[in-house]
Order: sequence, then structure tokens, then C-alpha cells
Amino acid sequence: MSQEDGPPATRGKRGVKPSGKPTLKTIAQMTGLAVTTISRALNNAPELAQETRDRVQKIAAEIGYLPDRAALRLKTGRTNVIALILEPDEQIYGFGTNLVTGITEALRDTSYHLVITPLFRNMQPIVPIQHIVRNRMADGVIFSKAETFDERIRFLIDNDFPFVSHGRSGWPEIHPYVDFDNEAYAYGATLRLAAKGCRKVSIVLPDSALTYAEHLKSGIARGARDAGIEYEFASDVNLGSPTDSIRNYVIKRSRRPDHPDGYVCASEVSALAVIGGLSDAGMVVGKTAHVVTKQSTSMFAQFQPGAETVQEDFVSAGRNLGSLLLKRISGETENLHHMQSPVFDWKD
Repeated sequence: MSQEDGPPATRGKRGVKPSGKPTLKTIAQMTGLAVTTISRALNNAPELAQETRDRVQKIAAEIGYLPDRAALRLKTGRTNVIALILEPDEQIYGFGTNLVTGITEALRDTSYHLVITPLFRNMQPIVPIQHIVRNRMADGVIFSKAETFDERIRFLIDNDFPFVSHGRSGWPEIHPYVDFDNEAYAYGATLRLAAKGCRKVSIVLPDSALTYAEHLKSGIARGARDAGIEYEFASDVNLGSPTDSIRNYVIKRSRRPDHPDGYVCASEVSALAVIGGLSDAGMVVGKTAHVVTKQSTSMFAQFQPGAETVQEDFVSAGRNLGSLLLKRISGETENLHHMQSPVFDWKD
């Protein structure tokens, strides 16, 4: 008698869990469904009712069913793997950890597993993408720091390979993405600084190749115009610069005539560097200078720096990335994007 057949005493009894290693037939016996239906449910086949998929996947998780991945790949061409590409520095201050938390929540009770693929320094971002696609290492891929004309997105679209990017691109084709409305954030932050009495605002921008750099610039320019104040973009430094470089830039700029007295910050790390520079230049944050920054972790609040914050929830972003990728893998092609809007909760 093979494990596939199961013990005779429990064969065919719906709801009874046979002994031995769980198989597709085990789940079929417990649910009364056909083995082919079980297989399709575990693979999130869109033609099956969501209730059926949820029921089968829940039972599979409860009995500890694990698919034979080698056999599955040979039979279906699928790996049941989602690849997340992260740079080592993206683990700093919780970005990577929060993203992983959200993605794994989305994959819970499915047959998919998350595998993190590192993007090492001095490696072109396209390299791990090409490796995954050409070797069929995963059924779908997630990555961040989308560029305006991102070659990763172009490659994945051209190869019809499921993906979701954290951030948007400028390619004419609509592609799956999850993003934060950075233009709305920068606009609202600029208006807030103007309301606090700032006459000129500034920002340390991301690398110019990244799409959200233009979104931030547009938001600040529009906000400054509507508020009737001046604005500028920090020169010689960006979000990828060492924090000491950002700090020194702010010190020098604050000691020159017509210096900014308000800063919009696109990350907590840059905000701490900006605040340090303002303090070293003799300005008091919250009084003679003001700062608004995005906040994604509880780390920033521990320093009580006097800046105002707007939450960017990377756990929620991860959940949406995972959910949208599952839909794309199952064959859906419409409405595969999510935009997180900033919530301004100013403490007056």
C-alpha cells in the first residue's frame, strides 16, 4: 500500500484525516472534492470559487501538506515561489523587514513561499531579474526603487513575466505597482511649512532616475506656488548620500543668505541629518526652522526631534504587493495597482 492510497480504514470518509504523509488524495478525502480540484485550488485557479480555494488551502495548512516542488515544476511549470529583490541597505530602519511582513501576510494560507534575492552593491538591478526569469526561479517577482524608464519593468513586460513594483515607471504600458502618493505628500508638507511661517522650503531629493523624485519636485513646486513662498532643491547631495554629507550641506546652506527655513524630508534618515545640520547652524527646529518628514517606523519618534511626520506604511504596502502579484500570477491583468494616500494629522 502506498502513502498516496492512505490507510483502508479511513479511505473515502469525508472529513477524516488519514495517517501518514499528507497528499492531494488526503485533502480530497477530507473535502469530498476531486484531486484535480484540490490541485487547482492550491494553485489559486481563478475559475474556482474563492470559498473553495480558501477551504482547501486552510485544510492543507492545518494538516501540514507540502507539495513535491520538483514534481510540481515538471508538471505545471510553476515553482510556488515569490522572489523579493532587496538591497542590503534596504534592511536598515525597517523598510525591508516591514515589506517582508506585509508580503508574507498576503501569502499566508496559499501555496506560495517568499524567497529574498539580494541585490549586491555594484550589481546592475536588472541582473537578478534576468537570472530569475531565464531560469524560472520563481512564478513572480517584487522589487522596489522603480525608475522612470526602468529596464527591469521593460524586460518583465516584454517577457510577460508576473511582477509588481514598489513605485511606478514612465513606460506607456500600464503595469502592476504599489506606490505612495509622493506628490500629494510634498504638496501637503509644503503648505504645512508655509502655515508655520516658512518663507522658503527645500528638500533632499532621491536619485534623479527614480520616478518619485519627479513626484516630490512637482508637489513642492505646486505647494510653494499656491502658498506664495519660495522653494529650492538641495544640490550636491541626494537621499543616497552619506548622512554626514547631508548634514554638512545643511550647515553650509543655513549659514548663507536667503537660506531655507523649512525642509520637506522624504525619509527618516535624511530628516535626522537635516535636523542635525540645522541645529549645528544655530537654528531651533520647531521655532526658527521647521521640518516635515515621512515616517515609516517608530525609530524617528524616539529622538523627539521637533519635526512633524506623515506616516508611510510599508507593512500595508507589502500586503498590497503580495495580493496584487497573486492576482497577476492567476491571470488577472486589470486594476493591478494601489496608491497609498498620505494622511495629514497635524498636531496643533
